[in-house]
Amino acid sequence: MARLKSIAALALAASALALAGCVDGESGASGPVSAEQGRLVFNGACSSCHGGDARGISGLGKILAPSPFVQRLTDDELLDFIKKGRDISDPANTTSVAMPPKGANPALTNSQLRSVIAYLRSLQ
Repeated sequence: MARLKSIAALALAASALALAGCVDGESGASGPVSAEQGRLVFNGACSSCHGGDARGISGLGKILAPSPFVQRLTDDELLDFIKKGRDISDPANTTSVAMPPKGANPALTNSQLRSVIAYLRSLQ
């Protein structure tokens, strides 16, 4: 079990390092936004709850493809939501599972999150 945790930690660290060289800082300025880059970020930060296909995981994360929630928010609103997350005390939380800010990866930049949004838009 300890070896499995070590392997998972190494994989997460490698993903973070690979993604770190592809984006801007937190200034809000946007670099190139790509749905493919967003898929990679999504798989590293979001898929453990929302599933690799963004179709949700029962008891964890909501379905994001397709999603009326994603469809009704602007890109800026989605960015703000992902950056903030959703606490279990939020009345709109229907899973009783918190969504951590930035998918529990505080190193994610605005450009990476905007790429995730582009990926989610491509799934609608």
